[in-house]
Amino acid sequence: MKISKEVKTGILVLSGIILFIFGFNYLKGKNLFESTDVYYTEFDYNALDASSPITVNGNNVGKIKDIVYDYETGKTRVSFSVNAALKFSKNSVIKMYETGLMGGNGLAILISTEGEQAKPGDVLPSEVEFGLVTTLSKSFSGISDNLDSTLKSTDTLMLSINRLVNDNSDAGLKRTIEELNQTLKSFKNTSNSVNAVISNNDKNITAILEKFKTISNDLAVLTADLKNANVGTTVESLNTTLNKLNTILESIDKGEGSIGKLLKDEGLYNNLEGATKEMEELLRDIKLHPKRYFRVLSKKEIPYQKEDTK
Repeated sequence: MKISKEVKTGILVLSGIILFIFGFNYLKGKNLFESTDVYYTEFDYNALDASSPITVNGNNVGKIKDIVYDYETGKTRVSFSVNAALKFSKNSVIKMYETGLMGGNGLAILISTEGEQAKPGDVLPSEVEFGLVTTLSKSFSGISDNLDSTLKSTDTLMLSINRLVNDNSDAGLKRTIEELNQTLKSFKNTSNSVNAVISNNDKNITAILEKFKTISNDLAVLTADLKNANVGTTVESLNTTLNKLNTILESIDKGEGSIGKLLKDEGLYNNLEGATKEMEELLRDIKLHPKRYFRVLSKKEIPYQKEDTK
């Protein structure tokens, strides 16, 4: 069967459009052939961005699609996509956590297999895990206030001692001793307050020290790994890769290669636009005169008649 010139043109245009869409999404880092499911969760505030990771046991399994403020509930709704192969129940919790000491947050899926399996579009429960810096700030806020009172009492004690040294009279010495006694009582009360604060926060301080110990061990392991790793070779390889990437980008900017011509050549854009219009006319003509394009089913050749546009 002989294929007409119009059908060949249509196939060529469709192929070009499909390749353009695939290439454009590939450059943006999207894989059209990867199946993903979208789920939702809500938080009382937003501390995320589009680049925040979605992890399971420390492994990246998806990415954030959108972050929207819900004006009715006053909450921040986060939609995220994960690989369709990941299965979990509706009882799974989405936990927002700090990814490091220097800031940045991510979402971790605490997978649960109990209950009904979650389906795309479900809203999953959420929780927030406070990082080390936030915990330290909360734990030492009360201690800071009491230390301020202690410093004020110490300052009063030093003033009293100065008066004792400068005033040599009996009345001055007696008055100074009385003030010193009052200062010592005040200092004792303040010391008791500090001891009470430390006792009340003993569990928090213990937990903070445990976290410091864990972080110290992790840093020791990280330091050993960096020492054993061939950092020089990695940096050199990265530099070579960046140079190649710069060369490719310069070629694209100059209009060289297929991508460069696609971005720079206005004639190619005009040709695609013309081909698209011809494709529209071809599809409209097939819809109006289908027998004209199926001559195999008709022994009699049907002559071409121009459509009456009046």
